[in-house]
Amino acid sequence: TAEATGAVGVLCLAFPLHPPGRPEKSRLDELDGVTVPTLVVQGARDPFGMPPTGAGRTVVEVPGDHSLKTDLDAVAAAVRDWLPRVLS
Repeated sequence: TAEATGAVGVLCLAFPLHPPGRPEKSRLDELDGVTVPTLVVQGARDPFGMPPTGAGRTVVEVPGDHSLKTDLDAVAAAVRDWLPRVLS
């Protein structure tokens, strides 16, 4: 949808890469298909997996799980660092 809507970037907060315990059901192709700068903020203990960095994709690992509630300051800092670079 990023391309269809003319988005300048994609922000993924806790992207569910695969169902817990089912890495063979990966959704990595969806991330790889994004053509604009992408930030994925993911909890270090997220049972849905940790996506890799990629072309145009930054992945920031923060403390916690899929809820991202453990360290909201770390989540905010990651977005604050990335967003100005995308909008400039």
